Amino acid sequence: MADPVAPVLLALAAILAGAKLGGDLAERIGQPAVLGELVGGIVLGNLDLVGVPWFRAVASDGSVDVLARLGVVLLLFEVGLESTVGDMLKVGGRSLLVAVLGVATPWVLGWGVGALLLPDHSPYVHAFLGATLTATSVGITARVLKDLGRAQSPEARIILGAAVIDDVLGLVILAVVAGVITAADRGTGLSYSAVGVILAKALVFLGGALVLGVAVSPRLFALAGRLRGSGLLLTTALVFCFVLAYLASAVGLAAIVGAYAAGLVLEEAHYVDLTRHDERRLGDLVRPIGTLLVPVFFVLMGMRVDLRSFAHPEVLGLALLLTLAAIAGKQACALGGLGAALDRLSIGIGMIPRGEVGLIFANLGLSLTLHGERIIDSGTFSAVVIMVVLTTLITPPALKWSLARGDPRSA
Repeated sequence: MADPVAPVLLALAAILAGAKLGGDLAERIGQPAVLGELVGGIVLGNLDLVGVPWFRAVASDGSVDVLARLGVVLLLFEVGLESTVGDMLKVGGRSLLVAVLGVATPWVLGWGVGALLLPDHSPYVHAFLGATLTATSVGITARVLKDLGRAQSPEARIILGAAVIDDVLGLVILAVVAGVITAADRGTGLSYSAVGVILAKALVFLGGALVLGVAVSPRLFALAGRLRGSGLLLTTALVFCFVLAYLASAVGLAAIVGAYAAGLVLEEAHYVDLTRHDERRLGDLVRPIGTLLVPVFFVLMGMRVDLRSFAHPEVLGLALLLTLAAIAGKQACALGGLGAALDRLSIGIGMIPRGEVGLIFANLGLSLTLHGERIIDSGTFSAVVIMVVLTTLITPPALKWSLARGDPRSA
């Protein structure tokens, strides 16, 4: 009898090799590794065009999909660990205003693009398409600012603070839109009360997770500190992450909402005793697991892009308009950069990349159905991926140029 794990092992070997090769090539040309992983997945998933169909089957393999979903949970947990609830409260009114403008405007523009180019689709599809444009990739933006030596500038602090708030607002919008679509699929229809209930559920869960988490996590880690054995810090943190992710899913939200909240809640002060025991920071302990699973998600997303769909002009047209809406929508952020000394253009450009968050939203759309049809079909998904790739490619050189305008060192 064949070992059912064997095909998964071979698929993982191919996916990880493709991820690292693609990531290396991307970094050699000055781009984020995530872009190379995505492009590598596109190449692997379309090898059937040259007579190698095996990877197309891998893209729809259930076991690989589960690993990719775990990778997404860990990714949002890691992103959450990079900030704290205190950081969220300290970013100030400017970051909040930048974030709100940077979420609302792309959502409206994305909805409009969907209504214009996909008139035969449901308004739910248009709303979800707009939601994919809302969030900003914190990792890509931070990496660019760090490489340019401007991570401590006022513009950088506003950009990064707003990007964090963007992710939270985007996750709430995602929860609301996905919940409304699920309700509509069950025949309950769209109502303002239903939207209100879903929005309240999202906000109550996120707020409750942050408040209760701050109170519970120190006690949880104190209890874990009494146990014997190795790996207590990592295991306890993952238990906390997975429980919150499950609870988010149980109340009808995306599991990534709970994972992100878990990361925000956990602060080093909560587990200082376990840190001394393990002699490594929590982020350092989680990173190797993410190194294994997170690239699986990005490569798998690329593998699900069918290049044959690009032969259809409507897909390329949708991708182009989505990209323009994604760029223009984030330029509205500049209006929130109140203060004469700030470089508003750099703030708007720094908010452009969608990266992993846009892919996470689009992937959820592949699993949502309305009256038996997927909310995001293969053509629309491919258009979203093109938008993600283009916004990721545009940001580094554009931000470098924008910041250099007012830097006397570049004169």
